[in-house]
Amino acid sequence: MAERTESPTIGGAPATETAVRTIRRSARWISVFARRRPLGAASGAILLVLVLVAATAPLIAPEDPLDPDVYNMKGGLSLIAPLGTDYQGRDLLSRVIYGTRISIAVSILAILLGTTTGSIWGVGTAYIGGKFDLIGQRFLEVIMAFPALILAMILVSAMGPGFWVVVIAIAATRVPYGCRVIRSVALAVKENDYVLAARAIGASQLRIMVLHIAPQCIASYLVLATAHLGVAIVIEASLGFIGVGIPPPTATWGNMLGGAVASILIPHWPLVFWPGAAITITVLAFNLFGDAIRDVLDPRLRGTASG
Repeated sequence: MAERTESPTIGGAPATETAVRTIRRSARWISVFARRRPLGAASGAILLVLVLVAATAPLIAPEDPLDPDVYNMKGGLSLIAPLGTDYQGRDLLSRVIYGTRISIAVSILAILLGTTTGSIWGVGTAYIGGKFDLIGQRFLEVIMAFPALILAMILVSAMGPGFWVVVIAIAATRVPYGCRVIRSVALAVKENDYVLAARAIGASQLRIMVLHIAPQCIASYLVLATAHLGVAIVIEASLGFIGVGIPPPTATWGNMLGGAVASILIPHWPLVFWPGAAITITVLAFNLFGDAIRDVLDPRLRGTASG
C-alpha cells in the first residue's frame, strides 16, 4: 500500500496554504493601497515599468546604444529612430533605455548603501549615547555642511570616475540623513518598557539594538529610502551632465544631456527633451510613491485624504 506523502508545513500549516494566504494578503494590501492612494499606486506602476525596462534593456532596445551612424546625425523622429538620433548618429531610444538601467541601478545601490549605513550609525549612537553620540553627530554636521552635489563631486574627483565610485559618492551624501532620522526614532524606542526589561535581564547592547530597537525603525527606513531614490537619480544625472560621473561612451541620462550641450551651443531639441523627460518622470514617480508609502506606514497620517 503506497504511503501518502504530506506537504511540508510552515508554522503548522501546509506550505501551499501558507503561500496562498500570503499571496491573498499581499493582493488585498495592494488593492487597499491603490484605492486609498491612487496617485501613489500609479507612481508605483510607473516605477515597476522602469525596473522592467532596465532589466530587459538588451532585449527591448532596437539598436546598440554605442553604434554610430554618420549618415543620420541629429536625425529627427522616424520609424527607424522613433526618438531621433544624437550628434554621432546613435539611436536615442536605445540610449534612453540603457540610461534607465544605469540610473535605476546607481540610485538603488547608493540608497541601500548610504541609508543602511546611516541607519546602523543612528541606532548605535542613539542607544550608546554619551561621547560616542556627541562625536558622531558633530562628524555628521561636517558632512552636511557640504551640498550633496559638491560632496559627491569631491569624492568622485578624488577616486576617479566609474560606476561604483559614483555609487559610493552618492551613498556618502545620504548617510547623514539616514542617521538623523533613524536616530530620532531609536531615541524614542529605547525608552520603551521592553527595552528596559531586556537591559534588566542582562541582554547585551548588540542584542538589544539588533532585536529590540532596529525592527521598530524599519518603517521609517523604508520611507526614507523611497524618498531619497529620486534625489540619488538627480545627483547621478548632475554628475554625468558636468562630466565627472560615469564616463562616456556609457549611456546615462546625465551623459546624454551633457554631451548634447557640449556638442553645440543650442542643441537639437530631442537630445535634451528625451533624457530630461526620463529624469523628470522617474524622480516624480519616486517622490509620489515615497509620499504614499509614508502616509500608509505613519499611523498619524492614516485615514487622511487620498492622493
